[in-house]
Amino acid sequence: MGNVISVFRSSLIVLLTYLMLPSSAGASGFFGHVLSDAKPVAGAMVTFRFGSPFQEKTVFTADDGSYQIKGLPVTTGYTVRVRRIGWQDIVTDELVVSESGSVDFEMIRHTDAAEVAAQLPANHWYALALEKLTDENEREQVVRQCTYCHQQGNLSTRIQRPVEEWQKVLSLMARMGGGLDAELRAKLPELLNTAYDPSTAVPRLTEGFDKPGFSPPPSKEVRQAVIDEYQLGDRSSMQHDMIVHPDGTIYSVDMTTDRLFTLDPSAPDGARESFLIPSEGLELGGVAPSGALPANTNMRVGPHSLQVGVDGDIWITLAVGNKLARFDTVEKSFVIEDLPEGIYPHTLRIDKKNRIWYTIAVSNHVGMYDPATGQHEVIRVPARNFSEEVMLRMIPLMLWLSQHVDLGGAAGGEGASLPIPYGIDIAPDGGIWFSQLNANKIGHVDPETFEVTMIDTPFTAPRRMRFDSKGRLWIPGFSSNLISMFDIKTGEFKHIEIPVQPLGSETPYALNVDLTTDDVWICGTNSDSLIRYQQASGEFTIYPLPTRVTYTRDIDFSEDGGVWTSNSNAPAWQIETGVPRVIRLDVDGQIELPTVGVNP
Repeated sequence: MGNVISVFRSSLIVLLTYLMLPSSAGASGFFGHVLSDAKPVAGAMVTFRFGSPFQEKTVFTADDGSYQIKGLPVTTGYTVRVRRIGWQDIVTDELVVSESGSVDFEMIRHTDAAEVAAQLPANHWYALALEKLTDENEREQVVRQCTYCHQQGNLSTRIQRPVEEWQKVLSLMARMGGGLDAELRAKLPELLNTAYDPSTAVPRLTEGFDKPGFSPPPSKEVRQAVIDEYQLGDRSSMQHDMIVHPDGTIYSVDMTTDRLFTLDPSAPDGARESFLIPSEGLELGGVAPSGALPANTNMRVGPHSLQVGVDGDIWITLAVGNKLARFDTVEKSFVIEDLPEGIYPHTLRIDKKNRIWYTIAVSNHVGMYDPATGQHEVIRVPARNFSEEVMLRMIPLMLWLSQHVDLGGAAGGEGASLPIPYGIDIAPDGGIWFSQLNANKIGHVDPETFEVTMIDTPFTAPRRMRFDSKGRLWIPGFSSNLISMFDIKTGEFKHIEIPVQPLGSETPYALNVDLTTDDVWICGTNSDSLIRYQQASGEFTIYPLPTRVTYTRDIDFSEDGGVWTSNSNAPAWQIETGVPRVIRLDVDGQIELPTVGVNP
């Protein structure tokens, strides 16, 4: 792939002389122009990194190549990166500040097509593999399973491998729940090697890269945005879900290190703190070790999803610990609640009565816990047929056996595609709605009688869904490249294709609805983006994110207009810089900035 390191980190170190302290920059912080051969580069991302753990702030250049970045702390420890597809990255920790306070950058065009191809988001490469799958069922399986918890097509996953090495990868994937049909599994290694072969892939991906129309800049609307990224954890971390507390604090769960993180975005340094969740005596891997744990994990309870309770405390599903946790935000302490039944509590939501509703992924249940009364309810979700029901009921036995007998991977789900209760949300009328991944269904639970009703979705792989202010349920089709609006009164679905290019290459993991506008925000999980769908106009806006390999998990909103998500690729070392982070998108660049210790 040529000089990968230079593409991935920096292909141009600007040789500059330090003239002025950054704190002496112009009245608006840093500003300047990004040029190439004396011509403006529109849509370049200019990123300033500072602090430890680091924070990054990114702005886009305008049509004339100009940029302006505000709200940086007073420090001389900046690293700056300038990035635009088709040009060599600029990375420097030395700044030349002119007498006017401006900092300008000169970019150099790439002449090596392989270097340009390496700059493209993973979905561009992935599309080359998907087009070789002519059988729609096989294509759907690959999308649903091969991007289950990490991007497919990024630098680490498109490596050419011998068939036996691919089979090891597929076996590991199956032990973690991502099984494929035997026939598909047998032919996939050769298919991926062929699709990702640089000799054919690079010319396809970079046709016309030396022409002005290749990889056009984002729209002017997008270029108003400011993006903040905050490091949370390290290479052994997986920041799964995050939420915004009503007091403005960001909470995030680190699944592989069993930690709850907090972040204060109002502090100039983005003050961060972490709390170890009690393991309750569990061994590495929790109640049912799969044998497929990452080598650097410390996971015993595996925090997965979290929400704010009515009283302001944080409730967390402990997936591999098979428990719920409550974090007292005042006392900074945990209370652990055991579950009476079920395996792998997954996503949770909290109703107006402060009852905790959660999906139980592996054993096909939905759970409810009422902290006020101590009442637990574990509701079995219908299987698709009798044999599937038998398999689901045998899972506890298989998991127990897998800890005592070598089952040759059978307990890991090789080739299986059992239903997985996944996303969950609460309707304005109090009804509980959930998705059933792999089964292509959604379900309704009556919150008082616990009666379950199942509905087939006319699209594949519904994942994490949300209600809008009018009581309409919005669902992402993870393997079908769409979002769907479901009217719970009429039972009608309305599908909208996601226009990420190449079409059909996106894998929308989750969405959320900003109830102040009813805009639907969607994870661009395989394309390093966040996507907005405006119901009022029917228009999509795609916001590229600065960090390569940004696998987004869930989305939340802050009162100041920020759109928040986490970068949760597993393993984290595939992420550029090798560590996860939480991300804030400021759509208009108007969020009030911290005022203490920052450049004016």
